[in-house]
Amino acid sequence: MPVLLIAFIIGTIAWTGVSVWLSARQIAHVRQHRDRVPADFADSVPLEDHRKAADYTVARERLAGIGTLVDLGVTLGWVLGGISLLYGALAAWMPASLGRGVAFVVAMAAIGALLHLPLTLYETFAIEHRFGFNRTTLRTFIADRFKGWVIALVIQVPLLFACLWVMRSFSGLWWLWTWLGLLGVMVAAPTVYVRLIAPLFNRFAPLENPSLRARIENLLARCGFRASGLFTMDASRRSSHGNAYFIGFGRTKRIVLFDTLLDRSTDAEVEAIVAHELGHFHHHHVLFGLLRSAVITFAGLAAFGWLCKQDWLLPSFGIPWRDDALALVVCFFLASLVGPPLTLAGNWLSRRNEFQADDYARKHAGAAPMISALLKLSRDNASTLTPDPLYTLVHYSHPPVPLRVQHLREGQDAALEPVG
Repeated sequence: MPVLLIAFIIGTIAWTGVSVWLSARQIAHVRQHRDRVPADFADSVPLEDHRKAADYTVARERLAGIGTLVDLGVTLGWVLGGISLLYGALAAWMPASLGRGVAFVVAMAAIGALLHLPLTLYETFAIEHRFGFNRTTLRTFIADRFKGWVIALVIQVPLLFACLWVMRSFSGLWWLWTWLGLLGVMVAAPTVYVRLIAPLFNRFAPLENPSLRARIENLLARCGFRASGLFTMDASRRSSHGNAYFIGFGRTKRIVLFDTLLDRSTDAEVEAIVAHELGHFHHHHVLFGLLRSAVITFAGLAAFGWLCKQDWLLPSFGIPWRDDALALVVCFFLASLVGPPLTLAGNWLSRRNEFQADDYARKHAGAAPMISALLKLSRDNASTLTPDPLYTLVHYSHPPVPLRVQHLREGQDAALEPVG
């Protein structure tokens, strides 16, 4: 077995082992604190809700652990012969062409989606249903998956054709042209999603609550923020989880509030949540995130550009054919080994950004409404208040609610301290 393949298998198994170990820590830590609400929240979080959050976290983590092992099995299956088997089957009836490469990548993606479908079904109709969150019918679930697959084909197949054509036509610098194309896609994606894709899954309507609308518009004016619209989304069709988000650039920026959030929150709490999202824009987190993604993509594609043209790459994985699509797939497998460290760094930056956005919300909407909103979101989404610290460090893109509440309270106390 080639050395590169052995190293890849060892690395993949090692990362999987770390992931399973962290998952076991999370489950043990949450279960250990299941029957006791943290002292700072004993007066605001009922023990019943705390236990529900613990049980929900454990159930989801166990399923995620199964998913991790499935991912390992699928990956090993592909690199230990599955890639050659699938490509050989396509080569038997398709001539060598860009179309064969595209068909190969699409077939791999379809097989992966089908293998994970049982886990998604179990999550939606077993775990989410058991804890009272699921409102999705089987018909809606099937329709969502079908629309998602169609959209993926419509968008990704032309992009894949273009990438493989550039690889064939521009040889050495194909990766640079590909990066420029992907950069354009990343910039256009939010607008395309808002205008064309999101309405296929949910209904969006202008916010009708006049007092809340006036309150948020006043907040936007104070913060010097312009949005193309303030909308509600019928998230309750599929789930009882509450949330809100901003999306888009320039004149296409939209503020979207889940109807489930509005049903359970006061106007002051919704204002605080919107102020938090405004904080992300104030600190240019969205722009910096785009730039960070552009830099990582540039570096990754530059590495791909070198690897894809090495004669030893495909034979190192036991692949007897030469095809740019095969080389790309192998590069993506190799890139998965550097994914965990990048995710760790990205999560650290994201948690820092969340604290900055919380500070902005405290300044413009007050600490008390933001704390109240966080506790309600934690309760309504059954988010545990007692995650394992090491698991949090690796996996959490948002700080745990207790740390965010503590940060807000400390900021409030500092603001009240007399000067001099």
